[in-house]
Amino acid sequence: MNIVKSFRTTSLILTATLLSAAASAQTSTWKIDPVHSGIEFKVRHLGVSNVRGHFTHPSGTVILNEKDMTKSSVETTIDATSVSTNEAARDKHLKSPAFFDIEKNPTMAFKSTSVYKDGSKWMMKGDLTLAGVTKPVTLTLDGPSAPQTDAKGVTRSGFSASGTLSRKDFGFGANAGAVNAAIGDEVSMSIDVEMDKLP
Repeated sequence: MNIVKSFRTTSLILTATLLSAAASAQTSTWKIDPVHSGIEFKVRHLGVSNVRGHFTHPSGTVILNEKDMTKSSVETTIDATSVSTNEAARDKHLKSPAFFDIEKNPTMAFKSTSVYKDGSKWMMKGDLTLAGVTKPVTLTLDGPSAPQTDAKGVTRSGFSASGTLSRKDFGFGANAGAVNAAIGDEVSMSIDVEMDKLP
């Protein structure tokens, strides 16, 4: 009887171990490559044209669940001091307390809260912290791409994301006076991420 009980116990432990290993195999951790990733944005100026800019060197971690994408997640930090619109005076103003206030808020952050499918498109909701204010945003995803492994054994993948945010939601630029009135409320974002798989 003890032998039977011991066999059953061993079988249960073995089954639990195998299930745990299988679950682990479905989930992988990736590090965002700052050199090959970036964020672009676009905002309307005086209602007649678009001004474009970008941020460089985002960093962070992506958790991918290959069997169930809804269990995947993203957490990233963006260097607010890297903001550039190719116009020195405008960039200086953007970095001032009227907008990003980089002395107090040198970084922005995004942390996903859910991944889901809307028709044929994958979507991601998350909390964006911009100039010290955190609000939810929704992004449309493209990818991830099929992983590729180079001769050194590094496995890479990537994805893109796009969405919009309301400046008013974040109070972004509210103290910029007449300049604030000249800028559209909606900001379009386009994000490209390359990532390396961790061992």
